[in-house]
Amino acid sequence: MDNQLEVSVDLTNQKVQFAGVTRTNPAIIIDCIPPLGDGQGYTPLELLLVSLASCSGTTIVTLLRRMRKNISGLKVKAKGIRREQNPTSFQKIILEYVISSEDVQSSEVEKAIKLTEETYCPVWTMLKNNVEVIPEFRIVTQ
Repeated sequence: MDNQLEVSVDLTNQKVQFAGVTRTNPAIIIDCIPPLGDGQGYTPLELLLVSLASCSGTTIVTLLRRMRKNISGLKVKAKGIRREQNPTSFQKIILEYVISSEDVQSSEVEKAIKLTEETYCPVWTMLKNNVEVIPEFRIVTQ
């Protein structure tokens, strides 16, 4: 496994809008909300939430499938509660996992979340000593 990742961001306008790229993937637009930016892209903190949600979601699906569970869908909602004072970083992040499955049990989801938090999700590992991360889940059967 390669132990290095690289991205680049380039300023695209006279305010604070950037285009971010990695490898050969399409660029994503990063922008702040007005008045600092024009609000025409993801904010850096939104991208952090996307990173945490997708990293933890990938890990949970993988772990549950290794348990031979049929996972037909997973939606992860991440809500970040910001501090009032600068830096307005997150003081709390709530992760809500909505798992579509006919055969998964709550105890199995709890185990997968615990392993994700403690061992397998690098984004969660980097955040957990700085931000309170609260996982919640519900199972939807079809």
